[in-house]
Amino acid sequence: MNATDSRPGNRSDAADRHLPVLLQRCVDLLAPALTEPGSVLVDCTLGMGGHTQAVLEQIPTARVIGIDRDPQALALAGERLARFGDRFTPVHAVYDEIVSVVDEHAGGAAQGVLMDLGVSSLQLDEAERGFAYAQDAPLDMRMDSTQDLTAADVLNTYDERALARILREYGEERFASRIAKNIVRRRAEREWDRSGELVDLLRASIPAATRKTGGHPAKRTFQALRIEVNGELEVLERAVPAAIEALAVGGRIVVESYQSLEDRIVKRAIAQGTTSSAPAGLPVEPETHKPYLEPLTRGAEEADAEELERNPRSASVRLRAARRLRPTPDHLIDRTTKHHTAKEDRR
Repeated sequence: MNATDSRPGNRSDAADRHLPVLLQRCVDLLAPALTEPGSVLVDCTLGMGGHTQAVLEQIPTARVIGIDRDPQALALAGERLARFGDRFTPVHAVYDEIVSVVDEHAGGAAQGVLMDLGVSSLQLDEAERGFAYAQDAPLDMRMDSTQDLTAADVLNTYDERALARILREYGEERFASRIAKNIVRRRAEREWDRSGELVDLLRASIPAATRKTGGHPAKRTFQALRIEVNGELEVLERAVPAAIEALAVGGRIVVESYQSLEDRIVKRAIAQGTTSSAPAGLPVEPETHKPYLEPLTRGAEEADAEELERNPRSASVRLRAARRLRPTPDHLIDRTTKHHTAKEDRR
């Protein structure tokens, strides 16, 4: 999947380095909502533009607004998708800003929303970004290189209790307390700056028996640091309800998650919309309490054997999708979300 030429702005490079997960399934789920000329899909996690390219090629009636917080990804995707002209609009933003993006670029409503969560191939494959524990690199892990907080800052400034909490909650790391203690002890001698040194410490902190069966010893800690640096779960908690509110009636949302913490947030948001909010025991369900979403998948879909063989990074994917049936009832809209949505325009 890695190309030999990694220069930003190389269109073939973007295509060669990124193999989108469940690509055709995503396009097929979104397509029925994008049949009218000018229909808008918001690709909330543009990356190198693989999903967007497939939509623009296969659905000539659609245009795509591509959101990404990573300026390098936007540059690569922009070059790759330039041939589609004004059918593609790149936006530098975090995807919890989807409502304002849709208001500005799509008149207040989108027919489709796609989220492909987690770290992108671009970020994993470029050693200097510090996302991959297999290569020694600066402890960076910023998806947006213009932000201040890095993984090194977290390791060098957070106290032991805060580090343990992050590792436990975001990495689901059994040995969080031990690792946090060792991180603080090591930084008393010299500050953290390289990922290779952190991998060595993690390997020494985790018992040998666990290392044999629990996957790479750095996997959970690197995940936790990445989530903390980029505020991923807090952003996602805001983004999924906001994305649903940005959908026109009949619009569709498709979300690909790669770890249980992400999938739990997505599942909860979709479940709220697909479940009646009426109190139990009412003889007649009030119209305002009927579901406003229809599930398009039975639970979370996983990659099949063919997908796994083609793209090993699909091993952990969980895909969920839903269609908007009606506007969200007022009593179910968070006040903050409601303040930032043009709900009346979508009725």
